[in-house]
Amino acid sequence: MTAHDTPLAPVDPKLFRRVMGQFTTGVTVITAQAEGGVRGMTANAFMSGSLSPPLCIISVAKKARMHETLTAAGHFGVSMLAQGQEPISLHFAAQGTTDPGVVFEHMSGVPVLAGVSAAIASKIEMVYDCGDHTLFIGHIVGMRDEGLAPLVYHAGKYATLQYPQQKSPYPLIEFW
Repeated sequence: MTAHDTPLAPVDPKLFRRVMGQFTTGVTVITAQAEGGVRGMTANAFMSGSLSPPLCIISVAKKARMHETLTAAGHFGVSMLAQGQEPISLHFAAQGTTDPGVVFEHMSGVPVLAGVSAAIASKIEMVYDCGDHTLFIGHIVGMRDEGLAPLVYHAGKYATLQYPQQKSPYPLIEFW
């Protein structure tokens, strides 16, 4: 019997969420425009995919309303929220109690949020089934960087970055 033949033990969903929450992420709002207008959802399941060609990846629950919008739209925007934009995150997570005054802009024909840290416009290149989620691979067609400090999320709480005042004794690792 090999490791591939051994039945896998069930994973406790609460432990899974808690462990995955230990990975600090940025906070994004995924946007798309279809027949019903511009729609958005808060997400932290976002990552770069490739430098050449420029690709990014989002993971969206199949039961999310945004899933159908993305499929119909054929594109998506990723707006990386800045420090202080917790009300926008809560609004698009359907948890906000007030309208934060969201303003949409279009970049390369794709809706993104105005006034955010950075934004990406992508055309959906590939779609992959991933359990109860779908991975949408986007070919990046537009980008902007406003240089604002990002809003981050860790262990179920919003946080901010604090950069060290001293130079690190460790070498900088560059991924690109």
